[in-house]
Amino acid sequence: MNIAIIANDKKKELITEFCIAYCGILSKHNICATGITGKYISEATGLPVERLMAGTHGGGSQIASKIAYDEVDLLIILRDANNDAEYADTEINIIKLCDKGPVPVATNIATAEALILALDRGDLDWRLNK
Repeated sequence: MNIAIIANDKKKELITEFCIAYCGILSKHNICATGITGKYISEATGLPVERLMAGTHGGGSQIASKIAYDEVDLLIILRDANNDAEYADTEINIIKLCDKGPVPVATNIATAEALILALDRGDLDWRLNK
C-alpha cells in the first residue's frame, strides 16, 4: 500500500519516533513524504522514502495530487494545532480529498497508531480492490 506522511515542524520528531517504532510494518509498504519529513524518516529508519518537495514549496500540493489520482491508500498528517494559520487551507483541502477518496487519514499520533496496526492486520486491504 502507498502511505503518505506530512508533519509540521513541531511534529517532525514525533513522526520520526513513530516511524522508528513501526519500521517493521512500514517496511512492507511504499512511503512518500514531504521533503524534510521524508529526510528525517529515511535517515532514522533506513526505509526508502519518496521525498517530495518541502511543505513550504508545494509538497502538500504534491500529496494532494497523489490522493486525487488515487495513488495514496493511507495518509498521516500531523499538524501543529497551535499554529493553524500557516498551512490550514492546504491541510483542509488534503483532508477533504481523503474524505472523497475514501482514504483513511490520521491527524494525530493516536489515530496514526490505530491505522498502522489496522494496516498490519489487513483491515485496510479493501483499498487494494478499489
